[in-house]
Amino acid sequence: MIEQKMEALLAEKFKEEEYADFFIVEIRMHSSNKLDVFIDSDTSLPLSKCQKISRYLEYHIDENQWLGERYIIEVSSPGISRPLTLFRQYKKNIGRKLAINFLKDGVKKREGKLVDANETACFIEEKVVLKEGKKKIRTTEITEIPYDTIKKAVIKPAFK
Repeated sequence: MIEQKMEALLAEKFKEEEYADFFIVEIRMHSSNKLDVFIDSDTSLPLSKCQKISRYLEYHIDENQWLGERYIIEVSSPGISRPLTLFRQYKKNIGRKLAINFLKDGVKKREGKLVDANETACFIEEKVVLKEGKKKIRTTEITEIPYDTIKKAVIKPAFK
């Protein structure tokens, strides 16, 4: 399948020093002969790098006639509206606000500042209001959220 061929090509490309901190988020082929390639980087992902990778993939697609003469390829970062799916994406976004929906019904959505991430869970800082009698005490808590409980986690843009 074309997705595996693209993965192999990108794995080779990401061995180059200039792309050493890049990684694949998702590769999806549509029935309309459109290929979406979502990549990310541990540091930054400028448009110029996406363009270079697109040209690199296009060269191999054309050379090997994998998609015929008419196809569309889009190489981009996942963007802020797409859910985080990989540990490296969580790590990259430490310090940003995160909105999380859970797999279990009845567990409400949570929002907080992403303060850490490891291979199995992310940690968010949440503002909590506790009641002691008639008093309301505002505090912050750090909550560990295992990835396997997350249905969808997206970065919430900060508007200043």
